[in-house]
Amino acid sequence: MDVQKEILRLRRELEYHNKLYYVLDAPVISDYEYDMLMQRLKALEAEHPELITPDSPTQRVGGQALSQFEPVQHQVPLESLTDVFSHEELFAFGDRMDSLLPDAHDYVVEPKIDGLSMSLEYENGVFVRGATRGDGVTGENVTENLRTVRSLPLHIENAPERLIVRGEVYMSKSVFAELNAEREIRGEALLANPRNAAAGSMRQLDPKVAASRKLDIICFNMQYSSGEPFRTHAETLDAMRDMGFPVVPYTRYDRIRDCVEQIEWLGENRGELPYDMDGAVIKINSLAQREALGSTAKAPRWAVAYKYPPEKKESKVLDIVVQVGRTGVLTPKVVVEPVRLAGTSVSAATLHNQDNIDRLDLRIGDTVVLQKAGEIIPEVLSVNKAKRPEGTVPFVLPSFCPECGSPVVRDPDGAAVRCTSPECPAQRLRNIAHFASREAMDIEGLGISVCESLINSGLVKTAADLYYLEAASVAALDRMGEKSAANLMAAIDKSREAGLARLLCAFGIRQVGQKAAKVLASHYADLDSLMAAGAQELTLIPDIGEITAGFITEWFSLPQSQHQIERLRQAGVSFQSREERKDNRFAGLTFVLTGTLQQYTRDEASAIIESYGGKASGSVSKKTSFVLAGENAGSKLTKAEALGIRILSEDEFAEMIR
Repeated sequence: MDVQKEILRLRRELEYHNKLYYVLDAPVISDYEYDMLMQRLKALEAEHPELITPDSPTQRVGGQALSQFEPVQHQVPLESLTDVFSHEELFAFGDRMDSLLPDAHDYVVEPKIDGLSMSLEYENGVFVRGATRGDGVTGENVTENLRTVRSLPLHIENAPERLIVRGEVYMSKSVFAELNAEREIRGEALLANPRNAAAGSMRQLDPKVAASRKLDIICFNMQYSSGEPFRTHAETLDAMRDMGFPVVPYTRYDRIRDCVEQIEWLGENRGELPYDMDGAVIKINSLAQREALGSTAKAPRWAVAYKYPPEKKESKVLDIVVQVGRTGVLTPKVVVEPVRLAGTSVSAATLHNQDNIDRLDLRIGDTVVLQKAGEIIPEVLSVNKAKRPEGTVPFVLPSFCPECGSPVVRDPDGAAVRCTSPECPAQRLRNIAHFASREAMDIEGLGISVCESLINSGLVKTAADLYYLEAASVAALDRMGEKSAANLMAAIDKSREAGLARLLCAFGIRQVGQKAAKVLASHYADLDSLMAAGAQELTLIPDIGEITAGFITEWFSLPQSQHQIERLRQAGVSFQSREERKDNRFAGLTFVLTGTLQQYTRDEASAIIESYGGKASGSVSKKTSFVLAGENAGSKLTKAEALGIRILSEDEFAEMIR
């Protein structure tokens, strides 16, 4: 093996995963797989110290400041920790401490919360600035987003003149579950885990988005204090708690071997904790001894992180059931004999899709190996075929929806199998919420919670039922009342005249969103004309390909769709197109919008472009004609400049449409 080439390969791979994890919040491998790559690189560099370079991932903290946020130079570096993976490695750390520290020393054990590390600065008790860790030396100024974290004190009593605290922003498991449930209803991609959700929320340019995510913070280190000095780390944690900070729980031990008790307890009970954790942190308690020990180029010598290996257990498959999600996707789920895994009892696990079942060759009666992905979601790793009983048969998803009996189809561009019915009970909430959404019929006041009340009361089963509601029945719902009911009825009545483009978007036909709906409405005067068109005719329309045309004609051919359309017709919902084109001055031109516009909303600017025959796109490419840039424009502006695309200010855009 060429050691130098192997080291370079590992460095490139780790840097790639560092960027995915710290900057893009989109990791593609587990923490354990990443740790194993890092351990391999460390071992090779230890054997060949002459090959160690300052830019190796072993010598610096992963991550970098994003250009959207002001860079912050940390007064005290935010270091990472050296990982250990066994009791032997932990005891070796203790032996090093014994040899380096001639005086008596003790340890503090804390849970290692899996979130986004932050530096929090206070002046005279007032929170003045917060920044991400970034590369440990330079982070991102996310002060305004941090102000939305309710567990973060913005003012503290009895504080020193200047104080810097280090904490971890996280999303609780319960909030993560709620957020993903709402995203599923809206048909949005589900978030992978709480850590990614927290990091993505904290990097939102709009603080209102961060506020809606209900983030929390927990503090674990006092970076700097201008007040009276402390003797131990435990004293700083107690002081921070007295100041009003949420502080990480800790346990103190005199010997490194005694720390194992708390480490094991945390590992066994991490499923019961409100936050996600990926290990335990063991620190020297004395601050003077910490200072004497110092740090390496990357990590302090006085602390290590004990990382838990993924726990795996075997269990027997009792059944495979199929659930229909709120987007109509059929999801197979394996039911197993209950087994304790990562702190909780597991009796079921998702199988994702038919392809995954075929890959595993999983059957009812098999013995499977389970693990929790990201310590949260149970998944099947493999099948122990040596324990397979005789007479088992391969499992195949049904051809008809188990909820409504309608035919199911497989996505032509993916592995998902979904129900074709727009009136499927399993999709009811998602379909009605989408029908009423701002980009569709724009029924103000008809959010998810009101939709749930209408469905649970039996007043609404399909979107068409909205137009047959009576004010008295709506007013009788919990938390409604006469005034709220009257406002909702007025909004529903107003939506009757929303027009063909919004109605097409509201139908939820696959690949027919706002833009495709507007294109269709600009080519057909009414819904009946569109319904009469065949798939071949539809493909002649710009931006409507064969697959989308097939989805459209298939949806209109369903009896459930025809039933819904007829009820909407009887309710007086307009089927007429309202798409008006002023002229064709932007014909053949593609605009990309980026940053915060002052004179228009994004929707308004897009509508103006389309009214002059242009196209508003979400991504920059060589085909982009102009980029309309507002304040805080980010990567799209950078890419446009690199490609030599003309950048428009709002004033220049206004001149073009004058």
